[in-house]
Amino acid sequence: MIRQQLCAFIKLSFLDLYRRKDLFVLLVLSCVLLTPLALLRPFGQMGGNRYMNEIAMLMIWVFSFIIALGASSRLFPPEFESRTIYPLLSKPVSRGVVLLGKYLGALSTSISALAIFYFLYAMLNGFRGGEWFSPLLLQAFVLHCGFTAIVVALGLLGSLLVTTSANITLTSTIVVVMFLLGRRLPHYIAADETPVRWIIAAAHAIGPHVEFFDLRQRLVHSWEMISWPVCALALIYAASYSVTCLWLAWLALRRKQL
Repeated sequence: MIRQQLCAFIKLSFLDLYRRKDLFVLLVLSCVLLTPLALLRPFGQMGGNRYMNEIAMLMIWVFSFIIALGASSRLFPPEFESRTIYPLLSKPVSRGVVLLGKYLGALSTSISALAIFYFLYAMLNGFRGGEWFSPLLLQAFVLHCGFTAIVVALGLLGSLLVTTSANITLTSTIVVVMFLLGRRLPHYIAADETPVRWIIAAAHAIGPHVEFFDLRQRLVHSWEMISWPVCALALIYAASYSVTCLWLAWLALRRKQL
């Protein structure tokens, strides 16, 4: 019974994603931008391909983040505004199942879009004379799924606490700051002797370390893969952080007066 309910939520999430045409717009934009990159030879050398690959990977990260945040930040506000949440909960569906179903639906649609982007990147790399589907590309995709799981969980939690616009702003700020500065925070803590260091330490402890999942440089420069045990630890962290966000979201949903 619960599995059927979860599958129904996932199906609705896919229908909603394709109905909004967000994915199609990003796919067309990706093709328009990536096709010239597949034909260019920077500086007349094949070695310049990595610069084009770096641009392509940056686009994949930005577009996948937009889809994941867009899918998760609008999960509950429209339900409360249109009051469609009431007939849903009047059926034999618990709030926990609704929460988990919406999360799995948003996560599934985001990962499906991410898979399409990585497929396009593999095509780009293959046409330029590189390896089509390398093990490192698979590892980068798997870790990127962990990043997506955290973003969707944060967006879902925010959708129960603040408005959609505020949720998008706050989640984007947190994720971007941690993505860019997460690796440097320990150095800032060690170098700062003011009370601000305690604020930085709290941010380092609580914030989502999405920088763990970034393998762009390894992929672009064809470096060695990280060990799979390390990859597994990163995925365990993503699962733990996502579960924590879902637990907080469940508490927020339970306290809401419907």
